[in-house]
Amino acid sequence: MHFLLSGFKIVLMDLLLAGDNALVIAMAVRSLPRHERRIGLIGGAGAAVVLRVLLTAVAARLLTVPYLQIAGGLLILWIAVKVLIDASTPPDKAPAPSRFLQAIWYIVVADLTMSTDNVLAIAGASKGNFWLIAFGLALSIPFIVFSSNLLSKLMDRFPALIYLGAGILGQVGGEMILTDPFVLRLWHPVDAARWGVEAALVVAVIVAGRMLSRSGGQRAA
Repeated sequence: MHFLLSGFKIVLMDLLLAGDNALVIAMAVRSLPRHERRIGLIGGAGAAVVLRVLLTAVAARLLTVPYLQIAGGLLILWIAVKVLIDASTPPDKAPAPSRFLQAIWYIVVADLTMSTDNVLAIAGASKGNFWLIAFGLALSIPFIVFSSNLLSKLMDRFPALIYLGAGILGQVGGEMILTDPFVLRLWHPVDAARWGVEAALVVAVIVAGRMLSRSGGQRAA
């Protein structure tokens, strides 16, 4: 019964924590031709989950390493701007193999950077049971693939969602930077300051992505 209850908790946590990961995957594959998206979703999510298994043993330690979350947050901000630029250009503007591999790279790097909370939650709920950890991490694949596929279709129908997604990634990147041990020790930011910085980064990501995609389109023309 304890095993089943732990498994149920892991299912709920996978559902709750898969949102930001699904978002970055959906934005990464948004620039791919439709027939390549499912392959990109499954391949990227599968590779990311394999890396999560390796990350599990050191996840708690990583949260205490100064500057690591700053680097991860800056990486997420860069990916947010880059996928916004890529998603704003037609799929045939870049060679298909190059764009496909680039999307997989975004998925793996961003998912690994943003998955520490997921890994810690699953490791805590499993009480160190290897099979429950493996179950939780493997279960996250279909959740993320389904959510990413749905989000990418919604972005096709409502392109404005691309900017909303980029803004959310900007907030996630800002949150990672502001929760780094070095920033907390140096600044001790209050809630109002954190919200202000995160809001500024949301706007900065959207504006930068919009301006760069426009300049790229003008150069192409």
